[in-house]
Amino acid sequence: MMNPYDNLQFNSNLELLAKQVVEGFITGLHKSPFHGFSVEFAEHRLYNNGDSVKNIDWKIYAKTGKLFSKRYEEETNLRCQFVIDASSSMYFPDQKYNKLAFAIQSTAVLIYLLRKQRDAFGLSLFTDQLNLNTAAKSTLTHQQFLFSHLEQLLHAPKLNIQTNLSAALHQVAELIHKRSLVIVFSDLLQNVHDENQLADLFSSLQHLKFNKHEVVIFSVSDKQKEVDFEFENRPYHFIDLESGMQLKTHTSKVAATYVEHMKAYRQKISLTCAQYQIDLVDADINAGFEQILQAYLIKRQKVG
Repeated sequence: MMNPYDNLQFNSNLELLAKQVVEGFITGLHKSPFHGFSVEFAEHRLYNNGDSVKNIDWKIYAKTGKLFSKRYEEETNLRCQFVIDASSSMYFPDQKYNKLAFAIQSTAVLIYLLRKQRDAFGLSLFTDQLNLNTAAKSTLTHQQFLFSHLEQLLHAPKLNIQTNLSAALHQVAELIHKRSLVIVFSDLLQNVHDENQLADLFSSLQHLKFNKHEVVIFSVSDKQKEVDFEFENRPYHFIDLESGMQLKTHTSKVAATYVEHMKAYRQKISLTCAQYQIDLVDADINAGFEQILQAYLIKRQKVG
């Protein structure tokens, strides 16, 4: 499969990348039979009963015979909080392009789209603690502020930094505006045998829902390696990027057990998310941004 990022430099400006991806996606959407999405970029929206008549654009009415209300910068329909896992496991598979780079660029793409739609967006970054949490705003200045944080994170890899997703989500649930859309980018990797860690994660998800937030989790992975364990049939030296633990083994000795445990672990998370009405989306870093944009637009229509 062709890598969708071959034509983009790793240090590309996030705003330029986001603009290219969004505009290309929307162009393709309009040309395709893939109906059901409504992406509004105009400075106007259809007039609804109860809207202020002072905002009606009479010039548009004269041309079209339809009533449109002007939209202003401060108007917002949705508050969206992006929560990004910046722990060391997100630097897999390599420094050139990894899960964290995919999460950062996906977030930039969605922020660009949100601002076009006059929706508000905030950013939370976490490792084993919550490192950044901003309010949700819809201004260009705020977009540039968040992009600068994402750029810094993109170019400052840190090894042996562990994750605590459940603690971060508990904090985010309380800190952000009620009834927000929370979009999480994480590999969800933790000890698959630790029932306490799983219970903590499920508790944090329940906390988000209790506070009336809508939640989408993008489970970021290099699917071929991390889920399907498609390595060559030979000895490997595996290193845990968070703990530094090392294992020298032949893939034939661990492949079947690994795939079995990973499948069971992911199924538990999937069932719990379904129970809490949380959207869980498998996000393979080799599959491009379209999977992210489609999942977001489907959710946006449900909560809009």
